[in-house]
Amino acid sequence: MPLAPPETLIRDETGTQRLVGYVVDVSDPAHGRCWLDVDERHLNRHGALHGGIAVTLLDNASGTTGSLTVDATGKAPFLTVSLNTQFVGSGKPGRITATGTVTGGGRSLLFISADLRHEDGTLVATSTGVFKRVPKERLT
Repeated sequence: MPLAPPETLIRDETGTQRLVGYVVDVSDPAHGRCWLDVDERHLNRHGALHGGIAVTLLDNASGTTGSLTVDATGKAPFLTVSLNTQFVGSGKPGRITATGTVTGGGRSLLFISADLRHEDGTLVATSTGVFKRVPKERLT
């Protein structure tokens, strides 16, 4: 994957993003992405990527993908209605990237799938979910 222009990367925007350390990439208008450089802080007691962190990345890539359908900055609010995750392989240290794809939906609900891959191409996890567009005034 080519390097994204710095202006298309979102860093340290939320508390969760700062805590976990992932970066959101909105350089592709059709696919929201987020990536994380996995180190010992992200591993479970067995030395593999913690499942909760994998789900966080899949959820964020999916929500960003939904947002990109209405806002080129990827910041329009979308909420997760449901998210199903399948753990396929063991995550390990190195860069992992979650990428979302819209698979269906309408004006207010989108169906989005995502995959999480290690930089060596290994598939770590996949997800399918339903995401709802929420007007900004309803978030307050």
